[in-house]
Amino acid sequence: MAIPSTEKRKYSYQDYLVLPDEERYELIQGELFMTPSPIPYHQLVSGNIYSELRRFARDNGIGSVFYAPCDVYLDDYNVIQPDILFITKSRSQIIGEKNIQGAPDLVVEILSESTAYRDLVKKKKLYAAYGVREYWIVDPNEKQIEVYALKEKEFLLQQTYKKNETLSSPLLPGLHLDLVTVME
Repeated sequence: MAIPSTEKRKYSYQDYLVLPDEERYELIQGELFMTPSPIPYHQLVSGNIYSELRRFARDNGIGSVFYAPCDVYLDDYNVIQPDILFITKSRSQIIGEKNIQGAPDLVVEILSESTAYRDLVKKKKLYAAYGVREYWIVDPNEKQIEVYALKEKEFLLQQTYKKNETLSSPLLPGLHLDLVTVME
């Protein structure tokens, strides 16, 4: 009698490419995650942050800002869709025709019930391992943003900004993000 296997299947980028377009998926260490649509407040906060980052990047000619869904291909077993990502002008060669091919300089993840653990643990470790230089975790319920900077393949908390404060980015000097406006 054969004993059923308890091993999970490891998915690759080729498997990911044939998934239906109606759903959003991410691939983390060969494990496939379906990501449900975010709630309206998540989208409002995401849009506000994206708009401010895009304006800052455009006004200063420093790089490109993208928002989900946009595939970031790290390797054959890691393809993620950050809520917002920024790539410096000097690294624009990683912007491919179909996806981003390498770690962005800045990743912003906005927590939701269905993705909080993944954003706080799995993706945080993954982003650090692949060299994302700065990581923002936005908590819409607490109305705060934690800013992490990469130091030797590990993220260190730089500061937690509350709703009535103005965020400054170590990666983007001169950026002043008013959280009252972002978390409206």
